[in-house]
Amino acid sequence: MKRKGKWALLITVLGLTGYFWTNSYEKAYAMHIMEGFLPFGWAVFWWVITLPFIIFGLRSIQNKLKEYPEMKTMLGLSGAFAFVLSALKIPSVTGSCSHPTGVGLGTILFGPTAMSVLGTIVLLFQSLLLAHGGLTTLGANAFSMAVVGPFIAYAIFKVGRKLNMSFAVSVFLAAMLGDLGTYIMTSIQLSLAFPAEVGGFFASFAKFVSIFGLTQIPLAISEGLLTVIVMNLLLKYNQSELHLINNVKEAS
Repeated sequence: MKRKGKWALLITVLGLTGYFWTNSYEKAYAMHIMEGFLPFGWAVFWWVITLPFIIFGLRSIQNKLKEYPEMKTMLGLSGAFAFVLSALKIPSVTGSCSHPTGVGLGTILFGPTAMSVLGTIVLLFQSLLLAHGGLTTLGANAFSMAVVGPFIAYAIFKVGRKLNMSFAVSVFLAAMLGDLGTYIMTSIQLSLAFPAEVGGFFASFAKFVSIFGLTQIPLAISEGLLTVIVMNLLLKYNQSELHLINNVKEAS
């Protein structure tokens, strides 16, 4: 049964990878802020406030792996899950593109600071290999997807458990709202850098949120459902690794 579960999980990941591969040759219009798009001052600002989270995240991962070295595979799976989902480009009727973030799974398993590191690595590879985002805007993109998204997801998950919601509902809400939080943060970043001539920041924010929201709300719901499915597979077939994680112990 354990082998069967691993094959089921592998098929799920490969299916997502296949979808990504078939769409990877389209012209890349991603949610990530593209290279050189932000003014220099804002690009530096977002790097400065993102770096502390990456540093704390590296220490968190180091401590976890030192105590539980067998968690390396699960850590890699969390990063791969985020990479594949966030690389899926879904065209929007507005002419832009939206995509899932995939940060909910790793956040629930390892905490938000660890996911800050994984998310930043995912964004780095996407900027270098897929032309999603960029190096100068990596700080801004990492803050929205690898810092804000995971911290929202983690807070929602914890609140859900304290309110005695089921584990599946808590996971769903965490992944969904973490996804939406990323896009709200991106809208804030763009609005701060490019306030509208009439209405300033708030007018610009309303425009960006409306553009992203048309496709992102159904995507966030889909990401929440997929995260629940993958988490259930892990709970069913990977108990030997997951019993070490406090968040998942609560579901046992």
